[in-house]
Amino acid sequence: MNAWSRIPPPAYDLAADGAALRMTVAGAEVAFRASGALWIEAEQALVIADLHLEKGSAYAARGQLLPPYDSRDALARLAAEVAAARPRLVVMLGDAFHDARAGERLCAEDAAAIAALAQGRALVWVTGNHDPEPPRRLPGEAADELELSGLRLRHEPAQGPAPGEASGHLHPCARVAAGGRSVRRRCFVTDGERVVLPAFGAYAGGLNIRDAAFEGLFSRPPLAIALGPRRAHAVGWRSTRPD
Repeated sequence: MNAWSRIPPPAYDLAADGAALRMTVAGAEVAFRASGALWIEAEQALVIADLHLEKGSAYAARGQLLPPYDSRDALARLAAEVAAARPRLVVMLGDAFHDARAGERLCAEDAAAIAALAQGRALVWVTGNHDPEPPRRLPGEAADELELSGLRLRHEPAQGPAPGEASGHLHPCARVAAGGRSVRRRCFVTDGERVVLPAFGAYAGGLNIRDAAFEGLFSRPPLAIALGPRRAHAVGWRSTRPD
């Protein structure tokens, strides 16, 4: 029995949450939240991808001086999501850390913020290409992939059709054109059979869903779920543009 299966799900009316867009992916009821987190209804699970904690400090070590607050920002946004959704399970869908030594660079305050996330719920760290080893001195279980409500959660999307897969890694973004103008936003991308999550990290960046890396992943033109300041927006494929 998994640790989180013993934690009773809280009462939470996600339908009343205007920041989330509800859909079905491979038969599982999910909600795409404006934060970039995926909510799996039956499991009361909150799933995020590609935190890339300590990316700023990794760049600073190479002489690229970025403001060193990316980890603080990402963890604060995640804490706000946990407070809003009250999940019994939080899944980090790979590349939670930017490199193998990122955990060593994590300050005590940020490590404490991660520990606080585990209070009253379970954490699962799915391994990614940037963090193939489970985090040390932090709470949670490590897994190469995870199955919840018929969804297979893993870091990198499989090539070709993969019904039921939820993945990250590609950091999807959509450029949306309307009225002669365009905006670029991080997004989920789904055809109703599989979903690729946006990157949650502050410095994670994004890849346009029209890029060749997304070709062959979807059985039909997918839907982009673009992240707005206060809500998630469904955007049809024809309204998206390459960079």
